[in-house]
Amino acid sequence: MVRRFKIQCRSGVWWLTLALALTAASPAAAQNALAGEAIHIARATGPIAVDGVLDEEAWRAATRVDKWYEISPGDNTEPRYSNVGRLAFDDRFFYVGLEFSDPDPKAIRAPLSDRDNVPGFTDYGGVLLDTRGDGHSATTFMANPRGIQFDSIIDDASGEDSSPDFFWDAAGRITERGWTLEMRIPFSSLRYKNGDPQTWGILLYRNLPRQFRYQIASATVPRGSSCTVCRLNSLMGLQRLPSGGHLVAAPYTSAASNAQPRNGLGTPLIAESLDPEVGLDVKWTPTADTVVDLTANPDFSQVEADTAQISANERFALFFPEKRPFFLEGVDLFSTPLRAVYSRTITAPGVGARITSRGAGVRYTVLVAEDDGGRTVVIPGPKSSSFAQQASGSTVLIARAKRNLGLSFVSLLATAREARDGAGYNRVAGPDFQWRPTANDAITGQLIVSDTRTPNRADLAPEWTGQQLTSHAGSLEWSHSTRHLDYSASYKDVGNDFRADGGFVPQVGYREGALNSGWTVRPTGPLNFIRTYVDAKRQTDRDGHLISRVFEGGGAVETKLDGFVILSVIDDRVRSGAATFRRRRFNYTARVNPARRVSQLVVEGTAGEEIDFANSRLGHGTTVNFSAHLNPMNHLELQLVENQQWLNIAESQRLFTARVSRLRAVYTFTSRLFVRAIVQYVTTDRDPVLYLTTVDRRSASFSGSLLFAYKLNWQSVMFVGYGDERERSDRDRLEPSSRQFFVKVSYAFQR
Repeated sequence: MVRRFKIQCRSGVWWLTLALALTAASPAAAQNALAGEAIHIARATGPIAVDGVLDEEAWRAATRVDKWYEISPGDNTEPRYSNVGRLAFDDRFFYVGLEFSDPDPKAIRAPLSDRDNVPGFTDYGGVLLDTRGDGHSATTFMANPRGIQFDSIIDDASGEDSSPDFFWDAAGRITERGWTLEMRIPFSSLRYKNGDPQTWGILLYRNLPRQFRYQIASATVPRGSSCTVCRLNSLMGLQRLPSGGHLVAAPYTSAASNAQPRNGLGTPLIAESLDPEVGLDVKWTPTADTVVDLTANPDFSQVEADTAQISANERFALFFPEKRPFFLEGVDLFSTPLRAVYSRTITAPGVGARITSRGAGVRYTVLVAEDDGGRTVVIPGPKSSSFAQQASGSTVLIARAKRNLGLSFVSLLATAREARDGAGYNRVAGPDFQWRPTANDAITGQLIVSDTRTPNRADLAPEWTGQQLTSHAGSLEWSHSTRHLDYSASYKDVGNDFRADGGFVPQVGYREGALNSGWTVRPTGPLNFIRTYVDAKRQTDRDGHLISRVFEGGGAVETKLDGFVILSVIDDRVRSGAATFRRRRFNYTARVNPARRVSQLVVEGTAGEEIDFANSRLGHGTTVNFSAHLNPMNHLELQLVENQQWLNIAESQRLFTARVSRLRAVYTFTSRLFVRAIVQYVTTDRDPVLYLTTVDRRSASFSGSLLFAYKLNWQSVMFVGYGDERERSDRDRLEPSSRQFFVKVSYAFQR
């Protein structure tokens, strides 16, 4: 199977023909996309106030959902506590009411926090809505007992993404018998087909963390199934819903005062002139399933800096998730097996426009943006990646069309980045698909080709000589999962000259095959989950020379206190420079969620033989990553991170020690108002004598920030903040490298 794909993947026509043929013949394509029991909903008989108390007459007449299942750790068993859901709708809103019993309300974990900060070790509940009724993707609306909201997109092909935000209301209340939750979701925040009547997918859900993490839902989710959204209940009875016409205009104004050293580190900071900005984001839904996004001078600044990752001894660029609102409408359409779309490559957009819609059974999105550039880009390679400064501004196009056929789909992607000065371009296009021949199997693949002309700027990157590059990238994966046994096989083929300047593909010029298998049992008692597994992967360059070969075997268990432990042994061979090294390492992960105040403790890392990639030699290394999530009181949240990595070479000589320390403290006054402070220290100590090239003995940086935030909703906000950056100077002192005061105000006008 793998060998046949390796031969055939060079033909895009073959690939697309196979995808269409497989999907058309799929047994899954003929079955109902929504497999759960049907729920019939009726219009609300009166007004409903969202205050966390289900005392209105309309709730007594609403559709009642009494049948729930414990889907984990139980296997679709009767829940240990009672759960009741109520559903209703009117001309503008979809309503959800939830009543959850708890014999010990004092044990409920419900700290105050910012939006989307509702982790699995807290109590929460809500609803998943598959508003297109196709069994592929759903929007989640969750809230904890204090009404703190969490929303996301779940797609059976690409997983969950919590980046998107929606307009909706929630209110919770802890009672003597448990807690209640009311939710009001505007139809303008949902995307559904035009027509009457509507059939949606729905799943009511409760998360209950105690000795174990109990997950309870209104539909069964069989273990070993290749999909989750396809298991939702069918929701019937929705009629005469709004057909569109909703408009949101969110202007903003911001101002920042930046100070930089006059003549490098150690010299006085000189404040630049005040830098005011104004901009506008517009979202228009002309129909219920069509969205037009426009932006002018958008504010794509990050309110919270990315958590630092240790990059010492790393061969490839590190991935950071997207957080910017303009890119997040229909974000699941950006997800492909090869990550050919990565919107953070659009680093400084001036204007942008996007349409996301559905027509003739095809869902699609088209995005165009002007990127002013000025940041770094990734230069990929077979064994490592590098960075270069962007040569110029550019115009960026991203388009994807996706057609669902039962539980399978076929899709077509196209991206382009055209330099404004005409000195270069990158164009990528090709199909991808997923075929589900049975309820336990999924076959996913993608083939894309790229056409690139590099800038004529060898001063920025050696390969930028104005040359023409044309190549391909393909992947194919088959996964099979049952109640106890799961296994998968995958193959990737990426050409030397493949480039995806609008995606995240830091490695090119390789072929890779992988096999994975595991066996799972779920006993009762202190352990409720035991899994053993073996993974194998081999990667070579285009000439057949080994890049890496990895074999890993291990086991995982879930314990009381919502604990989770993974232990494994890794035996691999890795090429560095002209040599191939064998290394054997021990890998571990341990997590526990013990109580309300000490919410989560996590430690993970590796120990054993390690490769010094900078100097191509073998040594012994250790990585230890520790994090803690604490809630000393309901209003205060502390997150601590302490990551360390070190590498010794012959005779226990320490080559380097790298460290990241971070403290994040948030005091939340109400669900709309909080103050947050972050301090982060990153340092690397090296022994220059042990390096074959010249390196600094020590590098270090410090960053601190203080933020005051008031939020009416996710787009109506006020931020006032201060930031301080420091770097190590030649005098071995942390000298100020920048200082910033900033303020931002935005407001979402809705019609």
